Amino acid sequence: MKLILVLTLLWREAVCGSPSVQIGGLFPRGADQEYSAFRVGMVQFGMADFRLTPHIDNLEVANSFAVTNCFCSQFSRGVYAIFGFYDKKSVNTITSFCETLHVSFITPSFPAEGMNQFVLQMRPDIKGPLVSLVEYYKWEKFAYLYDSDRGLSTLQVILDTAAEKKWVVTAINVGNLKDERKDEAYRSLFQDLEIRKERRIILDCEQDKVKDIMEQVITIGRHVKGYHYIIANLGFVDGDLSKIQYGGANVSGFQIVDFDDPLVSKFDQRWEALEEKEYPGADIRIRYTSALTYDAVHVMTEAFRFLHKQRIDMSRRGNSGDCLANPAVPWAQGVEIERALKQVRVDGLTGNIQFDQYGKRVNYSVTIMELKNNGPVKIGYWNEMDKMVVTKSDLYPNDTMGMENKTVIVTTILEAPYVMLKKNAELFQDNDRYEGYCVDLAAEIAKHCGIRYQLRIVGDGKYGARDAETKIWNGMVGELVYGKADIAVAPLTITLVREEVIDFSKPFMSLGISIMIKKPQKSKPGVFSFLDPLAYEIWMCIVFAYIGVSVVLFLVSRFSPYEWTLEEPEDGALPLTTESTNEFGIFNSLWFSLGAFMRQGCDISPRSLSGRIVGGVWWFFTLIIISSYTANLAAFLTVERMVSPIESAEDLAKQTEIAYGTLDSGSTKEFFRRSKIALFDKMWQYMKSAEPSVFVKKTSEGVLRVRKSKGKYAYLLESTMNEYIEQRKPCDTMKVGGNLDSKGYGIATPKGSPLRNAVNLAVLKLNEQGLLDKLKNKWWYDKGECGSGGGESKEKTSALSLSNVAGVFYILVGGLGLAMMVALVEFCYKSRAEAKKMKVAANTLSSPQHTGNYTHTLSSPQHAPNYNLVSPSHQPNYATYKEGYSVYGIESVKI
Repeated sequence: MKLILVLTLLWREAVCGSPSVQIGGLFPRGADQEYSAFRVGMVQFGMADFRLTPHIDNLEVANSFAVTNCFCSQFSRGVYAIFGFYDKKSVNTITSFCETLHVSFITPSFPAEGMNQFVLQMRPDIKGPLVSLVEYYKWEKFAYLYDSDRGLSTLQVILDTAAEKKWVVTAINVGNLKDERKDEAYRSLFQDLEIRKERRIILDCEQDKVKDIMEQVITIGRHVKGYHYIIANLGFVDGDLSKIQYGGANVSGFQIVDFDDPLVSKFDQRWEALEEKEYPGADIRIRYTSALTYDAVHVMTEAFRFLHKQRIDMSRRGNSGDCLANPAVPWAQGVEIERALKQVRVDGLTGNIQFDQYGKRVNYSVTIMELKNNGPVKIGYWNEMDKMVVTKSDLYPNDTMGMENKTVIVTTILEAPYVMLKKNAELFQDNDRYEGYCVDLAAEIAKHCGIRYQLRIVGDGKYGARDAETKIWNGMVGELVYGKADIAVAPLTITLVREEVIDFSKPFMSLGISIMIKKPQKSKPGVFSFLDPLAYEIWMCIVFAYIGVSVVLFLVSRFSPYEWTLEEPEDGALPLTTESTNEFGIFNSLWFSLGAFMRQGCDISPRSLSGRIVGGVWWFFTLIIISSYTANLAAFLTVERMVSPIESAEDLAKQTEIAYGTLDSGSTKEFFRRSKIALFDKMWQYMKSAEPSVFVKKTSEGVLRVRKSKGKYAYLLESTMNEYIEQRKPCDTMKVGGNLDSKGYGIATPKGSPLRNAVNLAVLKLNEQGLLDKLKNKWWYDKGECGSGGGESKEKTSALSLSNVAGVFYILVGGLGLAMMVALVEFCYKSRAEAKKMKVAANTLSSPQHTGNYTHTLSSPQHAPNYNLVSPSHQPNYATYKEGYSVYGIESVKI
């Protein structure tokens, strides 16, 4: 697309009759600031007696066809010289046209190789300053990253010098990287450099590529402290170096525009006053390519003003306007214009402007810059006569100065009990607004290190993790990596990936990942809780053992003759029967076993050896069982227990009903993401794919989710924080299971920080003095709200309540009721039996053969026992007595 400059000034020139020279302009797309500088130069150097008239084309300079088309279009318009840009692909096309047609081409692009008579290089050659700077730093081994689009002349000089001085140079072309994969390619490149231990790097690239590379350096975070970069272009201050400024990397470079020069300062004031809408790019400081563009307008104005004063005829006739004519017709006055341009000597924004016979800048001066903590600083200059002159020697420009005169920025995070705002924080200022474990720890460390410090809460509220896509560090780690803070005093976990980009002190607290769940309701004792000391299976075995022993006792008593005895008559009466009895019937055997089990004994006991063996082993059995039961009964009745649905990480992994997650952008999440253990990997796969997300932005959010989830969410966090929250009201969370890993919290500093050793010694000293344990007790337990050592979260012993022993009373009442019922049944049964007997006796007395008394007397008195047969009604009812007694087990048999 062609952009034609509004020619209001040209119309005024035509009216006034002032001469005008046609100038061409070829600008690449996106060069808005350079075009604005070109326009400003046109207005600045135009005068009433002489002006330049521009014809501007915007094009893709890498497209040779577009360059050819625009160049011929400009030439056909009758331009006397062309200002523009080129790259490696179009430089030969432009130089060829210029040589053939004798058209001068003024460019701020990189110096072209070879001798080009009609090309004026506004940009000075950087080969001399670069070699001198490498020699000054005494580099003998370094990597050289170059952009092949700028040509290879500088690389060739470096390699020739390396061969002469025996340098070891690793040359890498970064000009062919594709835009869609450049980030990945840069990361891979720096990994290779790290393997080769290349810590000195030259970046011979344009500013846009330097920006991409430095962003990757910052993003990766490993190639900052201890690395030294030389930016091999003339716009050291043009790029944004703020992110790497505090990171610890040594960065050097060159600056062609001296903003301290009065001429540049005056222009800078006018530049800042321009409207950005009318002059795109005027809202930022002018870049060195724009300054070269402005100076090029100055050079052209001076050259054509000189030719105008000399009244040299510069008109073109015939077919001299056709660049593709065959044969080509060179412009006769082209040589005069070329000589006039090379003879210009002016002071511009880029210093002294002077050209040699080949159109290259000579007698120029380049400022040597280094990046300090307070920004870019001049350390010297380079020119062709004196070479490199150092005005401020500092081979280690980014080593931090003494801390005694500096206020150290301490980054931390609002996380109870480590850092908390006081209740009346608005009444205080600075550090006094905060309280907590880390606040006290920071004060103690500052006291030991002798430094002044200022607490600053991290902006994004994160601990620090590297984004998987952008590879940029966030949180407190990012503030240390990118130089926004000097030290981090917070519950920051020491991990491998963090240790690669920052330094940690010795751990000030040991911990591990633990599981937090909502505290389940305490289980109320059941009615038959007195049965809990023994398992259900044991009770069943006891019942069967009781029955079995009773049956065995009954059997051995039946078989053993020593258990059979004759019934003795009462009051010396003669035995009425010769039948033997056995006390161990089935019911008595059951009664004996029950009495032994209850430790109460019985009014009968075995007489035979076999029966006593059965009784002995049963007594031994009941002794052990009752002792074990009694030992466990107290614990089961006096301790209130909570039944937790989750007891370990294995329980979490094998179920899906209870969700579980971690803090986003934290070490706990990184632990699961990187773990190769099957259990933790399974848990990570669940957490990563869970919907809704199980990750939380803050620990407080995770705790709140646990409390409101009604037991359906478990939160994985550091054990120290878990223990602290367990001590906070409403005391409804608890830690379950052991720690999943073992790690520690450390105080972090940027790589190579001079604070590292002092902080490390302070932590060790505080630990040996016991102050770290004292601080933990102060903020965890002394200020706990749920009781000492966990309070209500622990099982406690208390007095028995009625609910603990209610089942015993139920059995007592039930047994009494059962006894009453059995007694009633026995009474009814006995009454009915007696009624039947009475009825039988009455019937017997009423019959004739059973009436009267019979007396029989034997002849021999000594052998004549007197049998008195009385009526049945006067005879004791032995049958009835025995029948009733046999109900309880006494039986008789004839022998």
